Amino acid sequence: MKSANPGSKINKKSGRLTVRNATLKDVPALAELVARVYQNTNIPAYTEGALNGQINRFSEGQLVAVYDEELVGYCASFRISGKIALRPHTWVEITGNGYASRHNPDGEYLYGMEVCVDPNFRGYRIGQRFYNTRKQLCQDLGLKGIIFAGRLPSYAKRARRYPDIESYVQQIVQKTLRDPVLSFQLHNNFEVLGVIKDYLPEDRDSLGYGVHLIWYNPGVPEESEIKRHKNFGGRMQETVRIGTVQYMMRKVSSFDEFISFIEYFVDVIADYNGDFVVFPELFTLQLLSIEDQRLSPAESIAALTKYTERFTKAMRDMALRYNINIIAGTHPTHMPSGRVENISYIFLRDGSIHQQPKIHPTPDEVYWWNIEGGSTLKAIETDCGSIGVLICYDAEFPELARHLVDQGVFLIFVPFCTAERLGYLRVRYCSQARAVENQVYVVMSGNVGNLPNVANMDVQYAQSCILTPCDFPFSRDGIAADTTPNVETIALADVRPDSLRTARNAGTVQNLKDRRHDLYSVHWRGK
Repeated sequence: MKSANPGSKINKKSGRLTVRNATLKDVPALAELVARVYQNTNIPAYTEGALNGQINRFSEGQLVAVYDEELVGYCASFRISGKIALRPHTWVEITGNGYASRHNPDGEYLYGMEVCVDPNFRGYRIGQRFYNTRKQLCQDLGLKGIIFAGRLPSYAKRARRYPDIESYVQQIVQKTLRDPVLSFQLHNNFEVLGVIKDYLPEDRDSLGYGVHLIWYNPGVPEESEIKRHKNFGGRMQETVRIGTVQYMMRKVSSFDEFISFIEYFVDVIADYNGDFVVFPELFTLQLLSIEDQRLSPAESIAALTKYTERFTKAMRDMALRYNINIIAGTHPTHMPSGRVENISYIFLRDGSIHQQPKIHPTPDEVYWWNIEGGSTLKAIETDCGSIGVLICYDAEFPELARHLVDQGVFLIFVPFCTAERLGYLRVRYCSQARAVENQVYVVMSGNVGNLPNVANMDVQYAQSCILTPCDFPFSRDGIAADTTPNVETIALADVRPDSLRTARNAGTVQNLKDRRHDLYSVHWRGK
């Protein structure tokens, strides 16, 4: 999907203007559209991560207006309880800093967090189309109504004349004054609940105020019992089967021998009808044992780089042939910029390839391999739902997991490589904490064995596992599957995305729902 070209206009003699649900393929164009809409204001545009989060959480509530192949408008909504939405709040607090992370699948109201239209396509009632479609969604779901806090863009210019904001709003309600946004909303049968101070401080035209508005669904009596719906993006399957490989580092004589070891485990887990198989961090350093000599760091990276194309081709072929998604550990990679990054390559069974760099290289990685940290951390969309990868040390930084969960992931993979038990326990305890505090599944995969002629790979310690939140829907001790330490093996488990939804919205504790968005949030400044 491409975004609308600046200066373009609708040709009334040809083309179609339609409203449909947004998809993840729309995200780059959406980010460009929103940036253009808000470019002359202080209002921050959505990142691609925030847009991913909105669509992943509640795809039915995210709408785009499309003229032929041009994306010309965006409308974002999520479900929320009246207990939260009917009381005063800020935009950051109610939307989870724009990620729609306050979405509640059982919420009895829709919350409208965004409507924007390409400046070159205004005047074609695209906003009205969005409002009509949003109301229809509310009625189809049997919800009580729609709530949001609207802008008041005329107020900054009139504030000196009308210092009392409440009085100013009342005059617009009584039609003695007009505001381009509020008047439109009143025309659409929204009622004013009040005015919220500092709703969006960056909105200079509104002086930060938001007009708290509600539209009541005429098909639902105010006191009736609302039928609960379980909608959470609509893509996750009932169970997801995961296999984690505790992999033995050993000398190999050729690239083909290395690939044969990998294929053995892919074959085994595929025979169990696995959806995912995950390998450990730095497991491709096994290829350096082919050289049969101890290489310098620069020579090691050069030697590994020559295998990158063959490695990615072989792993992609495996994912297709065995019909399984492969998180292929990590492979130190010489980037086109000249940097060396520790990259996790993810091979999906549809043939697509994704990359996730390690954000925080350890001191040893910096010393031995000159590895630098990446700046990209994105959810990866699979046929089983949205996943993320945190490489070893990255699992020890809670902001990273929270950023992934804000984007809608339900499953985080942690390929790791630790030399001794203390290092392993740091990763294990932090991974368990990430599972509890974000109410997600976390899968660890580590190396055992040794590579005597490879620098910094003399000995390995691992106990790979599949971890869950700690609550009644999950396994005892928060462990879905575990392995014996320092033995080459696999662990398999079925995980249920629906159990996460239950825990997040009705668990003994509800970490995601109970976050204090009014006090803190994670602001991602990377890509």
